[in-house]
Amino acid sequence: MSVLTGAGISTDSGIPDYRGPQGVWTRNPAAEANATIDRYLADPEVRRASWQARLVHPAWDARPNAAHGALVDLERAGLLRALITQNIDELHQRAGSAPEKVIELHGTLHRAECLSCDLITPMSEVLARVAAGEADPPCPRCGGLQKSNTISFGQSLKPEVLGAALDAARSCDLFVAVGTSLTVHPAAGLCGEALDAGARLVIVNAAPTPYDPYADQVIHEPIGEALPALVKELIDAAR
Repeated sequence: MSVLTGAGISTDSGIPDYRGPQGVWTRNPAAEANATIDRYLADPEVRRASWQARLVHPAWDARPNAAHGALVDLERAGLLRALITQNIDELHQRAGSAPEKVIELHGTLHRAECLSCDLITPMSEVLARVAAGEADPPCPRCGGLQKSNTISFGQSLKPEVLGAALDAARSCDLFVAVGTSLTVHPAAGLCGEALDAGARLVIVNAAPTPYDPYADQVIHEPIGEALPALVKELIDAAR
């Protein structure tokens, strides 16, 4: 089976989601507008605010929760083909998921990239410069603009990453979507790819999604409780 995770799986770890009732963009719609690459490139104030937000991002203190751990159990039982995630917090890897199983659709907050020369730098090094007073730290190699190594609105997913996710969706017998609104494409479309290939679909999410009518099972319960229970059922059924 293949699993897709979104922001909802990390809320129990203290990282707010984006579009939920208390989501970052629900409470502050301007934050979503500022998450576009065009705004980031054009407006120094947006970049400065983005660096300050990265400096205090809850991901730095977050710990994996029971839902992350359940997916590790699924992998160790030999049932997980791929773990596709929209998240940028690396909590799956920290929980024990094998890095080669994790497909990070939207990149990672733990690295910075130069938008001119593509230099990749540990985010901790760049944030140390921000903490020392650099409001918009340039690339140490070419002086270009830097941002987190994540996909902003207006940026395309890396072809090889999207290709791996499509392969995982099209080649599984069961596709499980966890903690995602299934409204952001192309990630949301992976459910359709799996269904078209004949896979069953299970959705675990607090709120309804556009794919609920097509799912074999929909679970609208707290993810930290529902996902471990679902994984136990799947492992028991495979024995």
